[in-house]
Amino acid sequence: MGLSRREFLKVIGAGSATGLIGTGCFNKSNALSGQDNIYEVPQFGNARILHITDVHGNLLPNYFREPNVNLGLGDAYGKIPHVVGKKLLKELESIGVKPGSPEAYAFTCVDFEELAAKYGKTGGFPQIKTVLEQLREGAGGSQNTLTVDGGDTWQGSGTSLWTRGADMVEACNILGVDVMVGHWEFTYKEEETLKNIGFFKGDFLGQNVRILEDALMGDKYFSMVEKFDGRGLYNEDEARPFKPYVIKNVGGNRIAVIGQAFPRTSNANPQAYFFPDWSFGLRDREMAELVQEIRENEKPDAVIVVSHNGMDVDIKMASTIDGIDAIFGGHTHDGMPLPVEVKTPNGGVCLVTNAGCSGKYIGVMDFDIKNKKIVDYKYKMLPILTNMIKPDTEMVSFIEKTRNTKYDENVIEARSSKVSNNKSRLGKTYGQILDEKLCSTEQTLYRRSNFQGTWDQVLCNSLREEYNADFSMSAGVRWGTSVPAGHDVTMEDLMTNTSMTYGETYVSEMTGEQLKNVLEGIAENLFVKDPYLQSGGDMVRMGGLDYTIEPDGNLGERISEMKDDNGTPIDMKKTYTVSGWAQVNTVGEGRLMWDVAADYLRKNKNLKLSKVNHPTIKGVKDNPGIEDYAGELI
Repeated sequence: MGLSRREFLKVIGAGSATGLIGTGCFNKSNALSGQDNIYEVPQFGNARILHITDVHGNLLPNYFREPNVNLGLGDAYGKIPHVVGKKLLKELESIGVKPGSPEAYAFTCVDFEELAAKYGKTGGFPQIKTVLEQLREGAGGSQNTLTVDGGDTWQGSGTSLWTRGADMVEACNILGVDVMVGHWEFTYKEEETLKNIGFFKGDFLGQNVRILEDALMGDKYFSMVEKFDGRGLYNEDEARPFKPYVIKNVGGNRIAVIGQAFPRTSNANPQAYFFPDWSFGLRDREMAELVQEIRENEKPDAVIVVSHNGMDVDIKMASTIDGIDAIFGGHTHDGMPLPVEVKTPNGGVCLVTNAGCSGKYIGVMDFDIKNKKIVDYKYKMLPILTNMIKPDTEMVSFIEKTRNTKYDENVIEARSSKVSNNKSRLGKTYGQILDEKLCSTEQTLYRRSNFQGTWDQVLCNSLREEYNADFSMSAGVRWGTSVPAGHDVTMEDLMTNTSMTYGETYVSEMTGEQLKNVLEGIAENLFVKDPYLQSGGDMVRMGGLDYTIEPDGNLGERISEMKDDNGTPIDMKKTYTVSGWAQVNTVGEGRLMWDVAADYLRKNKNLKLSKVNHPTIKGVKDNPGIEDYAGELI
């Protein structure tokens, strides 16, 4: 049964009768302190950049527990965002964040359950819209601001899946997003992506996206882009489907905005099925040339990059390319309380920041620009504390209308025709489907961690049960909201951890040696020292399998001591049945992950996981990127 309008408004957040309220804020330049209304940010300088990223389809307020494991190795050791828990809180105390404060709740995992009960949910597009409007007003009007989105916005919820991202496009238009880049935006079919870009009122940028030569040699691609008024063919000679940059007037300043899509989109997602005509890559040389060209020909007052590289990659890029003033990043879901000031080759400074995920934060960067140079800046990372903010009525109405849409035979949920449309959902509204209570949980369900999360254990357990498999695997994606201990788990919560366009499940056979090789390969992608070679995700989650990992080890030598749940060593030559989901190069033949997991949760009315397959981690006891680890450290 769906929520009534009154119940829906209560869920989405009633806010305060007097409008915005709050305790604790950024006050001094790049610092925190107390203030009555944390969302009143006085104007500084003459250009304000407002930054959101990695919303992952979350229109509604939600809980998101920050990681207790986010290891930094090599040059990243001990540097934010690779500092967690109490260690991070201690660093934040020097800039005014007090234990138990709203900021401590937002930026760290410390006392998550207690502070979640005290401060409530974060995010929510109605609340984000209200805060954005106040921040624009505080800067003297929207003409003095630019709102940028770092990508991963159109995917990650039930409604975004069923509308093929269209609900998020319209929501971003209501927010007033001026510029965005993509990653999961490309995991709809090319035609759907181009259609969404057409409805988006801002600029969709991608300097590092190219059209493949085979597509340019035939007629099919040209026929497709003609249907979308040429979108997807920005520059045929340079094989560019999208604009690489745009010039925006912000407070009378000409600011060049360059867009950088996720470089590994082609590797991490099903290219052949969704975007067969496009290629991706870091293309840092082309970035350097583009920045120089813009500086010489456009004579801008500032150059910024809206990026989906990930924090560590952005830091390296900033250190190797001259002429970029700031990078507003995404992908790695890092809630950066302060930007990193990176020295560029010519002795300048590039500011690098990231604005978290799930609508939890808005980054506010104020520039003071004089004589075509940024002479000073102030930065504030504002946590969106739902209960402190009066929701925007236009956004509330839009979300309510979306959730009242009925699931019909035109809905496409997957690549596989066998599970692309769920007949049991026909005639129900999106809200009715998503409001279903599946169970309650006795422990906090979370995902964000370099290793196993309790949400992923739920998925792994359900996969093993579905296929009677020896082991199961769940991709180490970083999106997915949390459910505090003692709360109900709804279909909405599950969908925010599983909704994607290739959610089919499967079962296969693998030898012990093949399993080890999979773990070794993913560990290399995650822990290789060079940020340019990192994938930006977390370790694959394993169900029924324990192992030891040495993150700082060598390629092919990080994984050892592989055992099943009974403690029996894995035989490298033996064949095991392994279930999983979200295959990239093939299409699974099984039911969708959210349907498999929903059945598992319905049978566990009071969920309590008897075991979580936390790997044993070697050589990181003193690493500030790990704290209160539930597994063993050696």
